[in-house]
Formats: sequence, C-alpha cells, structure tokens
Amino acid sequence: MNLTTPMFSTPAMCEVFSDQAQLQAMLDVEAALARAEALHAVIPDSAVADIEACCNPSQIDFSALAKDATGAGNLAIPLVKQLTAAVARINPEAAKFVHWGATSQDIIDSGVMLQLQAALPLLREDLQLLADALAALATDYKTTPMIGRTWMQHALPVSFGLKAAGWLDAILRHQDRLEALPQTLCLQFGGAAGTLASLGEQGLLVATSLAKDLQLSLPDLPWHGHRDQIADFASTLGLLVGTLGKIARDISLMTQTEVAEVAEPAAAGRGGSSTMPHKRNPVGCAVALSAAVRVPQLVATIQAGMVQEHERALGGWQAEWEALPQIVMLCAGSLAQMRAVAAGLSVDTERMRANLDATRGQIMAEAVTLALGARLGRLEAHHLVEQACRRVNETGRHLRETLADAPQISTLLSAAEIDALLDPANYTGQAAAFVERVLARYAQSKTAH
Repeated sequence: MNLTTPMFSTPAMCEVFSDQAQLQAMLDVEAALARAEALHAVIPDSAVADIEACCNPSQIDFSALAKDATGAGNLAIPLVKQLTAAVARINPEAAKFVHWGATSQDIIDSGVMLQLQAALPLLREDLQLLADALAALATDYKTTPMIGRTWMQHALPVSFGLKAAGWLDAILRHQDRLEALPQTLCLQFGGAAGTLASLGEQGLLVATSLAKDLQLSLPDLPWHGHRDQIADFASTLGLLVGTLGKIARDISLMTQTEVAEVAEPAAAGRGGSSTMPHKRNPVGCAVALSAAVRVPQLVATIQAGMVQEHERALGGWQAEWEALPQIVMLCAGSLAQMRAVAAGLSVDTERMRANLDATRGQIMAEAVTLALGARLGRLEAHHLVEQACRRVNETGRHLRETLADAPQISTLLSAAEIDALLDPANYTGQAAAFVERVLARYAQSKTAH
C-alpha cells in the first residue's frame, strides 16, 4: 500500500487485500486441503494439526517470498516451499503431505475467492447505507422543484426528489447484482491439468469436502482456463463504479459556485485549499470520479484476459492478480465516499428556486405553447412563443411581461392563466409518482435484503 491508497479505498477493504490477508487466504486453503484429504484418507490424520499450525503468515518470510516469486512466476510456489519447511521443523513426516495433489493456481484462485468472499459484505453494507441516504433525499425533496438540465443547458423543471430517486433506482439494481455475486464464489481445485488425477478416486470427494470447509460453492469442474466468474465479479463492480461516478458528476456540477444548489458535508480539514481559505471542494465526488476513470480499464484487463490458452493460461491469469484487487478497493472507496456525501448533503432549495428563474421564465415556454396550441394549433403557438422568447433575450424582461404585451397571446390567455403556466411547480409531470414508485421498490428491497 502506498501513501495515496487510503484516499481511494477504505481501511477495511485495504485490510482484505493486504499482503497479510492474501497470504492468510492462501494458507487457509492449504489448511483446509489437509483437513479434506485426511477426511478421505488421502493423507494421514497425524499430519493435519502440524500443517494447520504452520498455516500462519507469521511463519512466512515476506521479503524472501516476493523475491522468489519473481523467478517462480507466482506466489504459491515459494509459499508452499516455505510452508513445507515450517512444517518440517516440527514434524518431517507431516511435511511430506503439504499441498498434496494441488497446483499453484488452485491455491491462488481459491485464496482470491476467499478474499472476494470477505469483501462482498463490506460492499453490500455501504451500498445499503447509500440507498438509505438516497431514499431520504428522495422522500424529503419529492416535490421540491429545480431545473432539469439536458446537454448541460436549462431544460424543464424537475424535482430534486426525482433526481435523487433516479440515483436510488440505479443503486437498487446494483443491489440485485451484488446479491447474485455469491454464485461466482466457487472453489478452484483441479490439480495440474484440471483432472485431479493425483488424488485418484478420491478427487471429487476431497473437492466436495474442501468446498464445504471453505464455504465456497463446488463447481461442476475446475475452471483454470475459464475466467467468466472472475470477469462477472469485476464487471459487476465496474457497473457500480460507473453509477457512483454518475452520481458524483451530478452532485459536483450542482456544487459549482455559479449553481450552488448542493454542497458536500463540511468537516474540519475536508475539501479545503492550501491557498484559498474560501474553498469547499467536493472531495468525495473526486474520489468517485477518479474511480470511474480508472476502473473501466481494469475491468477491460480482466475481460481481455479471458482469452486463455488450453487448460492453464500464460499471461491472462497473471493479469488478474493486481487488476482485480484494485477494482474492488476502488469500488469500496467510491462507495464509501458517496455514501457519506449523500448522507450529509446540504441542499439549498432557495438557490434551486432562483436557478429556475435564471432564464426569466423561458423554461416554461413549452407549457405556454401547449396551452396556447389547444386554441391556435401547435405550429402557430410555437411560432408566437418563440418570438416572445426572442424578445426576452433582447430586452432582458421576464417572459410573463412579454406574453402580456403580445395581443395574439394575451387575448387568449388571461394574466392568471399565464401566471399558473409560468410556475415551475405546476409543470413537473409525473415526477412525484415516479419518486413514489422507486421508494416503494426501495422499501421492498430493504425488507428482502
């Protein structure tokens, strides 16, 4: 871990993918392997306790392991050598049965599965907290009008609750995706070429017991050269990171000084500048947007590595070793930051209202056109309102005044009708109904999860 790693992940996820945790996961597989093989009389029961006792990272020389892995091509080969030596120091007979019948990829892949198994509850917890925070925003601001923006320009009124419900809607879909991920967490155990020939008739029995011991599902056969399950996990997190980036982009644009509709939660030392005391930078959004830039390339690495050679891969498998932990760690950091941002978001409803009036009523031109069109026809109404908007831009007056000065319009629409048509709160369509639909699904989802 370098100095910037904590900026982009969480302490808990950094721990899951620490060197210590990685080795512990691999050693947990070795210990479980010994237990499963003894259970089926592949190795003697007397070897198990001593193998288990040495399956501890304290028995491993990390510097020597890293150095030897460079020549060996993976961590498992030198790890098994050190483990065997550690067992031999207390029981030379037991040392003969370390790593019996397994291959390096079995230990590495199953170890990764254990790390992903530990990571998943952390992601789920933060995802639920984010959903809770977004649901609160959608509820509190269900009917609060604000400007909707298309192509970065003022479009029509929406509600802030609708925007928050849109974020929540996507997060609920990601919850469903994460709920399906445990099926990708399965044992890797096939021996040298995926046949378990080294264990004879006991191979499948050992595999079944090993999977049960590690609480991983048992696949129908080893998957050394088929990486779709790894890619599924990575791609699912990639989608989540993309949505978190979308939320961060929306919020960061809304925090701009010229817009100032929302602000990230304030705290000592958060979002400041080394030279400008007035700054309140959206640092949480920055983390999520950074992850959204980085993770797609890492997911692409995993997917590109799926094209593997025969029974065991050269290069594609190895490309996962750093890419996959980075994906999970960046996702965790992005999720934690956006959870905190959503939970503590400052919302300025007065500024939202002021921004609705920035075009001096022109965002309501569609509403006026439709009302007028019912009496004149759509094309004629569009032409008249378009002319009125042009005069607004030329004179700086409000659309209300310009409409009142146009005889073709004022004779058909009363001042009271024009006032009602120019009120943004009267033109948010089904926004409230959409919010209620998402909140209903949120309530169902929370009960289910």
